[in-house]
Amino acid sequence: MNVVDFFKQKRDDLSRQQFELKDFLSPSLRDYWLELMKKANNTQIGAFIHSHNLASNDDAVEQAAPVVKAEPAVKAAAEPVPQPVAIVMKPEAEALYQELNATLGEVIHVGQWLMVDQARINSFADVTEDHQWIHTDPERAAAESPFKTTIAHGFLTLSLLSVLTDSVDPENQKFPTAKMTVNVGFNKIRFPYPVKSGNRVRASTRIQSVTPIKRGLEIVQELTVEIEGVRRPGCVAESVIHLHF
Repeated sequence: MNVVDFFKQKRDDLSRQQFELKDFLSPSLRDYWLELMKKANNTQIGAFIHSHNLASNDDAVEQAAPVVKAEPAVKAAAEPVPQPVAIVMKPEAEALYQELNATLGEVIHVGQWLMVDQARINSFADVTEDHQWIHTDPERAAAESPFKTTIAHGFLTLSLLSVLTDSVDPENQKFPTAKMTVNVGFNKIRFPYPVKSGNRVRASTRIQSVTPIKRGLEIVQELTVEIEGVRRPGCVAESVIHLHF
């Protein structure tokens, strides 16, 4: 017999015998006995015994039947995987695609030399409102800068890529068969060495990849800005452009 059954049996015995026992008690003890029984029935153990009819060692325990989920009669058909739309290139785009793919990794263009003087640096400082002394104060730069002269803004060097790669000269275009060139952005930009005031620079172009797109081509190209007389480049940028035909 477990503990719960023991308390349950004792409670039943006491409930049957309480009227016999209290007959032998004095009135004061009888009131105490009734109050004690009332409190015992209101305890947690008493409430548990009242509300639960637990199985003993001799009782049979009914097992709940396991819940079985019904399988759907028909499985849903797999959704079709969308197929990429085939790109149909115009003849001009197809010709340039074949031409550029044959030159991947090679230098396909070298621009003309361009002077970066103090007047150009000052004009860029006025437009961007970046007048740091390392760009616009030759006397202080000569005294305090490790380069002993003023240097061009890195973004000035970057902004010159359009003219350095002949992208803005209608008479000398790099991709003349394209109707329009759109600058998508840059994957990576670095300025290994500053361009000093009075330096001449030029840019070379290497094609890294050519991909057909709707109405044209996407070209990833590496642009390197060379500083005349300096071993290290002033800028190396991975540019992405779209050509429309």
